[in-house]
Amino acid sequence: MAGKIKLLIVDDEVQFLNALGQRLEIRDFQVTKATNGAEAVQAARSDKFDLALLDLKMPGMDGREVLQLLKREHKHLEVIILTGHGSLDSAVECTKLGAYGYLPKPYELEHLIKVLREAYEERMRKKFQMNEEKMREIMQIATGDSPLSIMRRLRELDDDIK
Repeated sequence: MAGKIKLLIVDDEVQFLNALGQRLEIRDFQVTKATNGAEAVQAARSDKFDLALLDLKMPGMDGREVLQLLKREHKHLEVIILTGHGSLDSAVECTKLGAYGYLPKPYELEHLIKVLREAYEERMRKKFQMNEEKMREIMQIATGDSPLSIMRRLRELDDDIK
């Protein structure tokens, strides 16, 4: 599983979810599936994902709510909405909430894979940029502070600590 893009797929249509999951696993994605928003949020709290692919309309917690929670709790996660109930208004709203992309169902698999790979590249670009900023800050911290103070500041910078 090492080296694969870790993808969380969320859709309440189980047959669609399983078929899409299989198609993406064959193309070297490590797929985790969730059938509702609450299950998706729990999966994201239990494991780290590179990307999430969300259905917009689901019973209970809908795709917009899941998008908001995921973006708030996982700053490096890129989210793509894949929906059969899209509109221009919902596309604009989801983009403002932090969605990387918004795609209609039915989808073209090669286009979906292209968008997923672009989203992954964007995730890595942002993470690399953030790491560079952290390194600059670490270098500033390391000059002049006491060892204990340096350790406290480094702990604050560690994004793996919540």
